[in-house]
Amino acid sequence: MMRTEDFNYHLPGDLIARKPVEPRDTCRLLVMSRKEGTCRHFRFRDLPSLVAPGDRLVFNDTRVIPARVFARKPTGGRIELFFLEKTDTATWKALVRPGRRVGAGMALALEEEPSIRLRVIAVLPDGGRLVQADSAAGGACIESIMERYGHTPLPNYINRDDEPYDREAYQTIYAAMPGAVAAPTAGLHFTSPLMEELQGRGVDFSYLTLHVGIGTFRPVKVDNPADHPMHEERFSISPETVDRIEKTRADGGRIIAVGTTVVRVLEHCHAADGRLLAQNGTTRIMILPPWRFGLVDGLITNFHLPKSTLLMLVSAFAGQEQVLHAYREAIAESYRFYSYGDAMFIH
Repeated sequence: MMRTEDFNYHLPGDLIARKPVEPRDTCRLLVMSRKEGTCRHFRFRDLPSLVAPGDRLVFNDTRVIPARVFARKPTGGRIELFFLEKTDTATWKALVRPGRRVGAGMALALEEEPSIRLRVIAVLPDGGRLVQADSAAGGACIESIMERYGHTPLPNYINRDDEPYDREAYQTIYAAMPGAVAAPTAGLHFTSPLMEELQGRGVDFSYLTLHVGIGTFRPVKVDNPADHPMHEERFSISPETVDRIEKTRADGGRIIAVGTTVVRVLEHCHAADGRLLAQNGTTRIMILPPWRFGLVDGLITNFHLPKSTLLMLVSAFAGQEQVLHAYREAIAESYRFYSYGDAMFIH
């Protein structure tokens, strides 16, 4: 039986990247050949020399929202609201920390602007809250409150408060569709000049959307990863994107997913008859070894947490032993890990 412990490794704390590098494309790139079992070392800006005319890069164009908002209870106690998703035109689902005494009907005053209030509409079975802007908030909506007063939802392992620069640094340059509470980090390394160079080499681009949820960081705590309760995320892939991907496949080009989120959408929408289907919906797909990939020929990805579903997906794509060997080599070479870290290109 496959075990969660099989996807473990030890990472020295000083290799956890807590700040981005600039320019983005100067990060390191470990290139791993599945066929040859080899690892080579480059910079991300070398990517145009590693792909071929006719290849297609598929990007996730979700945009990270400033989801963390601080407020005060009527007693003066400070709480954090972490907005997860919009449930109707005025209401958002949020996590509240600490939330034990934050019940339905409670009004919360924004810490930075106490005249603006949020009201808890309901407490959900999973512990989340439904929250609206109070009718006396001067016409403010949750979105405008987040945009003005919200904080970037950095992963806990970055272990620092967000800074103003994180608003853009924790965002891909092609981010267009607001809704994620975590960045599709493989795309953070792309710059406009690099994109232009790739296109000049004859590489094509396509976009889909998957709004990365907080569940992407949820650790696998069960012995058998197949028993892990996978999180749900919203996605969209258009008919135009499907047509272009199918044309690339027909012409013999490679489909290179920029990030595990893109892999999840493509594999979710890959029909049993081999077609890729345009869809809007949600997915709970969990990709574990052995998984027969139907669409993805290459994967650009960051280095992931031990025993995480993301590391398991990468292991399904490239082989568990090969991936863990590559991780050991990256550690030996002092690569930077996780969201603001370095990258891999697996082909």
